[in-house]
Amino acid sequence: MTDHHDHVGVDDLPEVVRRYLRAHDARDVTAATAVLAPEATVTDDGHTYQGPAAIGRWLERTASEYTYTTTPLGAERHGPDGYTVIQHLEGDFPGGKVDLRYRFDLDAHGRISQLVIAP
Repeated sequence: MTDHHDHVGVDDLPEVVRRYLRAHDARDVTAATAVLAPEATVTDDGHTYQGPAAIGRWLERTASEYTYTTTPLGAERHGPDGYTVIQHLEGDFPGGKVDLRYRFDLDAHGRISQLVIAP
């Protein structure tokens, strides 16, 4: 069995994913955590955060740690409930530029249940 990926436009992503990305870019922790499932996990930079409270603390820390801009480069769909968004970041973090893959999985209620951020 192969892992099938369909390219989709960023504007064609589910509203919940677009809302999260807008909130993340705006550093709006309340709006970003509002779209998460209660048991949601986020994995970033080798660390996993579980539940909206822990994810909110991670968002607050990352928002204050570096200043950066994001530019969406593309998106893919993985089955009925999985999406990956590729974003280009530029800022004052080590290296200054990076392309990251934000892999979202949605639960049966259309909320984000898992987000994995990796190069």
